[in-house]
Amino acid sequence: MKKSILNILISAFTLPVLSFCSPKAQKPNTSVIIKKQINQPEAAKTSLKTGAEQLNLYLPLLKDKKVGMVVNQTSVIKGKHSIDTLRKSGVNIVKAFGPEHGFRGQASAGAKVQSNTDPQTGIPVVSLYGSHYKPTKDDLTGLDILIFDIQDVGARFYTYISTLHYVMEACAENNLPLIILDRPNPNGFYVDGPILEEKYTSFIGMHPVPIVHGMTIGEYAQMINGEGWLKNKVKCQLNIIKMNNYTHSTPYTLPVKPSPNLNTQQSILLYPSLCLFEGTIISQGRGTYFPFQVLGAPALAGKYSFNFTPVSITGMSETPLHQDKKCFGLDLRNYDTNTFRKTGQINLKWLMELYKAYPEKEKFFDYKQSKQMNNFDKLAGTEKLRQQIIAGVTEENIRKSWEPELSRYKQMRKKYLLYPL
Repeated sequence: MKKSILNILISAFTLPVLSFCSPKAQKPNTSVIIKKQINQPEAAKTSLKTGAEQLNLYLPLLKDKKVGMVVNQTSVIKGKHSIDTLRKSGVNIVKAFGPEHGFRGQASAGAKVQSNTDPQTGIPVVSLYGSHYKPTKDDLTGLDILIFDIQDVGARFYTYISTLHYVMEACAENNLPLIILDRPNPNGFYVDGPILEEKYTSFIGMHPVPIVHGMTIGEYAQMINGEGWLKNKVKCQLNIIKMNNYTHSTPYTLPVKPSPNLNTQQSILLYPSLCLFEGTIISQGRGTYFPFQVLGAPALAGKYSFNFTPVSITGMSETPLHQDKKCFGLDLRNYDTNTFRKTGQINLKWLMELYKAYPEKEKFFDYKQSKQMNNFDKLAGTEKLRQQIIAGVTEENIRKSWEPELSRYKQMRKKYLLYPL
């Protein structure tokens, strides 16, 4: 009998782990590991379980505690929001914190979100993408413990890991334990891109890691702690609830879109390669219902037959680049994203091709003129990539310029991995 596709995807098995790093510890890798012993034949029958789904591992830590949760629309347990599930289990959740796009994930990219009260639960919600990115002492007052449960997509410029950084820092400074309910990284099967240089540090790139970092949220948190990246090298007291049956090579389709413009699995897998275009004159399809699956600009008329017209879409892109103008370029909706798995590389050819095709090259990287959100150099983490594209450097030599830093990162990353590759 042929195995189902699902059984093939979940065939790898890993054990749940609860790891602890004391905020006062001098050694960054100090940890205690608790394993649930399950034999392999039994494990093979079990589907992938996120950290959030394993309530038995963390409900005891929440007993008689006033709990805060850093969550959004991706924080689900078997289709229900984790806040609802935990409240039903008797957990006293007194406050929630929302990242970019808001607590319910309905705000557009880059849109500031105000703190409010969640109408569905009556719980106060503190925005971490409005007046401040980092929880204040007042925000944390009255809490005994904080939970971080957000789905990441594995790219350096996706801001949920920046929110993670500031949450960890605030918890460390206020002696508040942080539980991380780990979730799969849909792009966790490879590591690639230039390492971010310190002078390009921003909210879309806070750490010296490549564009595709190849870590889950739990692994990334251990790295932030272990490498001393928090302010004054403070350490956050981390309780990481590991997944069951996950490996970095396990294909994973997100059950909930992580943000308004990553609305399909195709867009999630293309995102690490296409987000660089946010620092250019080229539209990535914002203002369509297939963002991060197409590339184009009006000035490319006559060079490409495929076209699309960005329009204002509430909750996705209210004022997209090239609004109401026909854009010509590349249709990647049917691109074979298994290519990323086979090559272990982001795609640079699209960037090189469209720069070469664009008639007004002095405008290509002018993000201010194009009214894009981000500076290309901040997205790339370096000015070298832009300079190399302009100079016509070959892809082979561009990739060589990422070394030896990229290889050093891969070696460093091994210290913090919780799951097999």
